[in-house]
Amino acid sequence: MNAAVWGLATAVFLAAMVEMVEALTIVMAMGMTRSWRSTLIGAGTALVALAAFTAVFGYAITTWLPEAALQLAIGGLLLIFGQQWLRKAILRSAGLKAMHDEDEIFAREVADAERAGAVPRGLDWFSFVVSFKGVFLEGTEVVFIVLTFGLSARNMPVAIVAAVAGCLVVLGLGIAVRGPLSRVPENTLKYGVGLLLASFGTFWAVEGLGVFRSGRESLAWPGSDLAILALILGWFALSRLMIMSLRGGQTRGRDSAPEPAEYGAHRGDS
Repeated sequence: MNAAVWGLATAVFLAAMVEMVEALTIVMAMGMTRSWRSTLIGAGTALVALAAFTAVFGYAITTWLPEAALQLAIGGLLLIFGQQWLRKAILRSAGLKAMHDEDEIFAREVADAERAGAVPRGLDWFSFVVSFKGVFLEGTEVVFIVLTFGLSARNMPVAIVAAVAGCLVVLGLGIAVRGPLSRVPENTLKYGVGLLLASFGTFWAVEGLGVFRSGRESLAWPGSDLAILALILGWFALSRLMIMSLRGGQTRGRDSAPEPAEYGAHRGDS
């Protein structure tokens, strides 16, 4: 496999793992606190809905858009999506945003489940709705990444296998641990996925600019797929510079802030 295929598989695999960890935390909280039957029915219904969504969305974008326009649209969406992940990772690394904590999220979901009242004999709609919502929302992001990467790279089998592998790894760990996967370095994974999404998004968006040429053919990058590696390094360097800048701003702000005792003394002198 070439660099582009390895990058495709890695990005989809890691993204699927991250989203599956978050969905698993919700499912575990509902199942362990209220009803496994209702929770699993909700999760299964969400998977069926995701399959239908994937079929409709995939058919629509492949039928209505030419190749260059597809690359431009998908690349732009991936770039926006990747920048959102990078922004959160940069803020967390700079200490301006709290780290994602699965134990804290699990405890919050359990508390909400306990406040929902007694578990009914039949279908527990609270467990059903919460698990459905969690799996569907997190799964939608995985579906989006699978479709965008797979269609842009014209390699859907690799994207699908990578996503399934990521989900199975997390599911296996969840069954083994029987609780939230708080030891998974989720924040680091999100940082890495954000870099890959932004890099591939830039690559395909620029290629898709060929839609504005007379022949509507995709533009070619110097070095072909190797340009992706340069883009990853560029986005990584930019993100580190932003982190250092934000940390430096915090340090200068603390240094310039007056001490409480000194501030009170000055007020008394005046």
